[in-house]
Amino acid sequence: MGLGKRCRAAVVVLGDIGRSPRMQYHALSLARQADFEVDIVAYGGSDPHSALLENKSIHIHTMRQWPSRAGILPKIFRPLMLLLKPLIQFITLLWFLCVKIKAPDVFLVQNPPSVPTLVAVKWASWLRRSSFIIDWHNFGYTLLALSLGRSSRFVSVYHWVELHFGKMANGCLCVTKAMQHELDQVWGIKATVLYDQPPEFFRPALLEEKHKLFCRIKKDMFRSNSPIDCISYGITSKHIQDPNTTIFTNQIGENYHLKENRPALIVSSTSWTPDEDFGILLEAAVMYDRRVAALLNENDSNGEEVLWNEIDNGKTFSYPRLLFVITGKGPEKEKYEEKIKKLKLKRVGFRTMWLSPEDYPLLLGSADLGVCLHTSSSGLDLPMKVVDMFGCGLPVCAVSYSCITELVKVDKNGLLFSSSSELADELMMLFKNFPDECDALKALKNGVLEMGLSARWANEWEANAKPLISKVISGDFNL
Repeated sequence: MGLGKRCRAAVVVLGDIGRSPRMQYHALSLARQADFEVDIVAYGGSDPHSALLENKSIHIHTMRQWPSRAGILPKIFRPLMLLLKPLIQFITLLWFLCVKIKAPDVFLVQNPPSVPTLVAVKWASWLRRSSFIIDWHNFGYTLLALSLGRSSRFVSVYHWVELHFGKMANGCLCVTKAMQHELDQVWGIKATVLYDQPPEFFRPALLEEKHKLFCRIKKDMFRSNSPIDCISYGITSKHIQDPNTTIFTNQIGENYHLKENRPALIVSSTSWTPDEDFGILLEAAVMYDRRVAALLNENDSNGEEVLWNEIDNGKTFSYPRLLFVITGKGPEKEKYEEKIKKLKLKRVGFRTMWLSPEDYPLLLGSADLGVCLHTSSSGLDLPMKVVDMFGCGLPVCAVSYSCITELVKVDKNGLLFSSSSELADELMMLFKNFPDECDALKALKNGVLEMGLSARWANEWEANAKPLISKVISGDFNL
């Protein structure tokens, strides 16, 4: 950055770095575009993208995670845990930031969580005479309020800490114009908008890549202990082991083909938390299943296996089977998996899985539609999963809330819904006459590709984050 020496940055995440894609991209851009040495201080758990692991300028320092079993203690101990947990995290963070890593020129910290992260990073910046930048993804107190309620004293204290230490930062980034306005007008904090954009490895998948991906995830698609459904009916161990065929594709010689009666592949990535109501998707799936059966005048007395046998023999219908692949980890996953098992659906199947950082973009690039259930605790952040989907050329149906239109342009790159019935209507409209004559779906896909040609993380970071970081380090910018 023209400062006469190679600068050093510390990227701080009080969370699983493998599940913090924006901070991973920050680290890559600092190393590649600004020629920084980068230390990442975060929890382990999920593997980060191989690009981080292979970059010699990026050094990952993993802290020990707070034990999950602490969450099963009796409720009488909960206030004690709310005080003890941030204290232990604060001490651990301070040790890593002040002792374990070399003194950086700048700390770049993800918010939320705010407590104790902002306090620890500010103290470390004082002690090491470093600059301090906050990347505002959301407001931490609004997330805490989801579980404790807005009237909780803990939420009030959390809010004060977030506001007080937020104002101490030397510079700020945020994810939307709506959040920028809120920070400025309500919090008295100036921030630069850095929109989430997909990096170069999020792109539409080639047909050969799709086939090889579907071969790799066959065992997740067809688990031996799972009940039979419209996706797994007729699948034998021979099919699973055959490298030339999947439920979506065939390989004949050196050529790859999409199956005509394949199911439509719909992807939803979720953290399985209260700010994403997965029940909306389950209800929409049930509605789609029943509405299609009614439109096709199907006899309810016939068992679902009659239909599945016809599909297995190659019969096509004006409305396809839908396969929802739900990726992600989180606290409510098992609860919804139990609900899924109880559904009796003829034309809809669900699969939950966790993919590697290299396979996840391929899945998005192989799908037909993305669904986003993110509603935002503050109403001011945008779901990065939608950004990733757009990068892979995938149109999206997303829950409507205050600032989502900064990202999803209705009838251009996606659709919005406010209820399970509206989502079911959109599924019916988009997938009628799938795969060849679904014009509405094709129009959205073309819109995503047209709008996303220049929207890449490297360009966004170069234009907005890099100048801010340069000014902060040189002392030209101070809040």
